[in-house]
This record gives sequence, structure tokens and C-alpha cells, in this order.
Amino acid sequence: MQPDGSMHDVTRILEAIQGGDLKATDELLPIVYNELRRLAAQKLSHERPGQTLQATALVHEAYIRLVGEQDAEWENRGHFFAAAAEAMRRILVDRARRRQSLRHGGAHKRVDIELDNMPANGPLGDVAAVDRALDQLAASNTPEAKLFTLRYFGGLTNDEAAEVLCVSSRTAKRYWRYACSWILRELDGSQA
Repeated sequence: MQPDGSMHDVTRILEAIQGGDLKATDELLPIVYNELRRLAAQKLSHERPGQTLQATALVHEAYIRLVGEQDAEWENRGHFFAAAAEAMRRILVDRARRRQSLRHGGAHKRVDIELDNMPANGPLGDVAAVDRALDQLAASNTPEAKLFTLRYFGGLTNDEAAEVLCVSSRTAKRYWRYACSWILRELDGSQA
């Protein structure tokens, strides 16, 4: 993620934002921008061909959503990046849904996926279907769903996601395997 020195800066700025200091939002973006852009670029590199959204635009849209939330309270740097991963997820899902809607000329096409293994940030084809499956997983298995969001939509590594969730790397791997198999099973059932 980020060097430890900036971790304290991010936490300090987040506390200032929560305290009502609107100028602190101007300080936050330069510190977190490169990390957010790396995560966005990593995620977008696995999107379908023809994707018109650029990493910079994804970062800016996610950042606007994050700092524009009235009741946003981030506990620390990890919590902020988890919220950023979720914001990026929502943006990509919303765009996928718009593309697929008949009103916008999209046609719903299923894409066959390899069910043996799903790499982090791997293409699954139908982002909206993944989002629906992830919402179902979150209803009963919240930590696994959060980990999947961080890794798949946020582009974090296993160790980074483990740090955000305050779990061991081994537990994070277990959550990842469970979430991937659960989501793949749901996607397979929806394609039948």
C-alpha cells in the first residue's frame, strides 16, 4: 500500500475531515492519489476490451464519492482504502449495468468463464452478475465478501486485504478461496 510515514498523514487528515475541516480534503488527494490510481489501473486492465473509462477518471469519480459522503467516518488508512475499493466497485458495476441496458443499446450476453480458478482481478465478463452474487454472499458471509471486494474490485493483494480486514494472511487466503468458489458457483447457476 503506502509507506508508513504517509500512513500517519492519511490518518491525521481523515481525522481532520471528520472534524469538519473542509480544507483537509485538499491535502488528502495528493497523498492517496498514486495508490488509488495504481488500484484503478490494475482493475481496469482486466476489464473487457472497449472499456472507455480511464484510471484517472475512475480515481476522480471514486474520490468525489468518498469525500462527498456526509456521514463518512474512516477509522484509518485501511478503512479509507476499503471504502475506495467499494466506491470503485460501485462505479464499475453502474457502468456495466448502463452498458447492458437495452435503453442504451446493450444486449445481455453471457460469457463462459473458467470455473477451475479465479485469479484476483481476473476477468469474469459480467460485472453486474458478479455484483449480484457478491451481494448474496455478503448477506451471510460478510468478511469473505469484503475480502473479495478488496481483492477483485480494489486490486489489493492478499496481504494488503488482510491488513485492511485485520486478519492473518492465512485467514485472508481462506476467505478468498471460499468467496471465489461461492461466486463462481452462483455465476455457473445463473448461466444454466
